[in-house]
Amino acid sequence: MLITPVTPEFVQGAVDLEVTERGLMPHRLTPAARRHVNGPVDPTVFSDPSGVRLRLRTAAEELTLVTWPQKRITEGQPDGPPPVYDVWRSSSPDGEADTLHAQLTAEGGTWVVLDPVTGSEISRKETRPAQLRISGLPARPTLLEIWLPYQEWTTLVEFRSPAPVEPAGPRPGALRWVHHGSSISHGAVTVGASHAWPAVAARTLSAASSPVHLTNLGFAGNAKLDPFTARTLREIPADVITLKLGINVVNGDSHTLRSFTPAVHGFLDTIREGRHAETPLVVISPIWCGIHEDTPGPVEAYTARDSHGGTIFRALGDPADTARGRITLRILRQELERIIALRREEDPHLHFLSGLELYGESDAATHPFPDDLHPDTAGHRLIGERFADWALRAGFPPAAAM
Repeated sequence: MLITPVTPEFVQGAVDLEVTERGLMPHRLTPAARRHVNGPVDPTVFSDPSGVRLRLRTAAEELTLVTWPQKRITEGQPDGPPPVYDVWRSSSPDGEADTLHAQLTAEGGTWVVLDPVTGSEISRKETRPAQLRISGLPARPTLLEIWLPYQEWTTLVEFRSPAPVEPAGPRPGALRWVHHGSSISHGAVTVGASHAWPAVAARTLSAASSPVHLTNLGFAGNAKLDPFTARTLREIPADVITLKLGINVVNGDSHTLRSFTPAVHGFLDTIREGRHAETPLVVISPIWCGIHEDTPGPVEAYTARDSHGGTIFRALGDPADTARGRITLRILRQELERIIALRREEDPHLHFLSGLELYGESDAATHPFPDDLHPDTAGHRLIGERFADWALRAGFPPAAAM
């Protein structure tokens, strides 16, 4: 049995890899940005490895990936579906990872119990490394992509296999796409990170045109125009950047219209500093969400008492408060489009896409949100395929003259 440590060459989609005593822990903010995440800002989502995957080649018919996950449980609340690892493999000897081979869960790691009111840690239990056995692989050299769960911290340890395991980097010439958004971009409530709509779009674009290498900076509940996020976007390499902005501003009740407009300008100004002065940049407004179209935030989660039996979200704001600057999705989309039109007069590499082109009111009848806030896996696929269709028509990255 061969033991192959997980080294940075295997890891794709991370912004930073922290070397720990157990292995490599992926993060999706730069170290400098992470130092500014404290106080009321929950650091959890920025190190949840949505979009982070291991990319490798092997002729082994079976291998084991050893990780150390951190599982977070809220006291008194029911457990959700177990986080899964999506394993994709190539269907031909020289092909890309285009076939979903398996979805696996990891037993072990660190178990953290959280207070349901404050979110603070109540207890912690260390168990054992998690071992994910991937079997039934072809008896030939095969490309594998192992997508980490989007909702739990994961430290990467090693591979155990009867045949060599070698890192496989991005395809030569792959377009480096960096995307930032909210919990929907993060992957909620899909069956796995490779089913989040940006991953669907990247896979669709790669199959239809040329290879796309995705870095997913979808931060659940935290797409709030934070300066530390803008600085991360400014500093990491990208051939095209997309920003899906707005829903967390509304459902977090984090801005009035007065503060939202300069915050957008400042966020874009920061990204445009340095290397990304002329990088194609697409701003996407929110998709349709019935609870917030005409009602401001904040949003509240509650347990349904009907046949649904699960978590549902509802808006708590007063529509009349829009007269005092509170924001709804309709108001935000209009203002965001106005801001981008204004900036395009001096920035031809900046573009706007209405989120309603990806998911509109009529789509709620065929692809309803199971919790009134997030699309399910089928909804993510719809959004990802529509974005890929838009990107193919616009050119990806879109041309300055578009």
